[in-house]
Formats: sequence, structure tokens, C-alpha cells
Amino acid sequence: MKQRLTRLLAVLSLAVLCLQLWFGARILAMRWLAPQSTTFQRSEALRLVRDQHQLAWSQTWVDDSQLPITLKRAVIASEDDSFATHGGVDWEALQSAWKKNERAQARAEARGKTTAKVVGGSTISQQLAKNLFLSGERTLLRKGQELVLTLMLEGLLDKRRLLEIYLNHVEWGEGLFGAQAAARHYFRTDAARLGTFEAARLAVMLPAPKRFERQPASPYVLGRAAVIAARMPSAQLP
Repeated sequence: MKQRLTRLLAVLSLAVLCLQLWFGARILAMRWLAPQSTTFQRSEALRLVRDQHQLAWSQTWVDDSQLPITLKRAVIASEDDSFATHGGVDWEALQSAWKKNERAQARAEARGKTTAKVVGGSTISQQLAKNLFLSGERTLLRKGQELVLTLMLEGLLDKRRLLEIYLNHVEWGEGLFGAQAAARHYFRTDAARLGTFEAARLAVMLPAPKRFERQPASPYVLGRAAVIAARMPSAQLP
């Protein structure tokens, strides 16, 4: 019995190691090859076909040289202001998000509600790891794999490449992915021509693109975009 258990653990360990090596090889290839799609995009494509019986999809890859500094600064200022300096995880941001969620949950329970809106503390690197390879389930095992993938991304790719991949694959609406598609959809222009306030508006949409897509010029989006635009000059680029 003990020998069988030992063998089983050895097989499982080998399987986990092989999986990590496979992930590592795919990430290393991204130094030269742009990923064609992400796990999140494939799941969205299947959902759209299943629910709407069609696939309305817009995405065009844009090289780093054609991604405007305005958008890079806006996304960093909005999503991850220490992107250029952290090693993949912003522990202070995670701790702050944890405390905010605890307070929000306490207020929700006091009002008779069971759950509260969750505030995220994920970095751009963590979001990229999740979107590229993982499902949307919230388990400790998945979070552990996300951390490993984040460290792989940070170790095998430089920050500029990480941001380039992120901005070309992040969701900006239903069936709408990447900076070029977002710029064309919302502003009828190319990503390279995005101005400061346009870039800030796109950055504001990232936490909930499907919701903000319904009212991309709502008072909240415009007000928040003004805050992000004011922060953009101090956003540190990689």
C-alpha cells in the first residue's frame, strides 16, 4: 500500500512538472511568436457561438511600436501603477484589496446581503497569466498555478513584451479584444492615434468591459478617465 502511494505521488509530481515545462515552453516561444489566442478568448468564442449562434469577433495584433504611449501610461496608471518595478505580484496592492473586501463584506452583511463586490489586486502580469492559460474558476489550486505562471512570464519575457501581449489580447467588450479593435470600435481611429483622454477612457473600461461597453461615455467613465489622465504623466513605462 505504501509503495503504491509512493508511486502515485511520483506520477502526479512528474505530471505536474511536465505541465509546468509545457507552460514554460509556450511562454518562452512568446519572445518571438505572438500568441494567436488565449484560453479566455477561446471560452468566450464558444459562449458566443452557443448563446448567439454566431461569432461577432474583432481583434487585430499591433506591434509594440504602434501601441501609443498614451494607452500604455493609461493602463498602467489605472490597472497596475508599479508594473515597471514589481516582480509579478504587488503584495501591497493585494493586502489593500483584501482589507477593502473585508470591509465591503462586513457592510454587506450588516445590510442583510450575503456577498459584496470584490475588489481585485491582480497585476497586469497576473491578469495576463490567467487570461492566457487558465479558467475563470476561483480555487486555491488555480491561484497557485496563476502565481507560478506569473513568475514564469516575468522571468522569461521582458516587461515591454508582457505589456504588448496584454494590450493585444485584453477584452474591451463582447467579442472585442485588443487595443486596435477597441480604438476602432469606440473612437473610429487606429490605436496609434489614441489621445490622452481616449486612452484613459479605454483604461477605465478594463475591469468590467462588458458593463462599460453599454455606456462608454457614462458620467462614471468620463469622471474616472479624468482622474486616470491626471495620473498618466507619472506612470512609469517599462
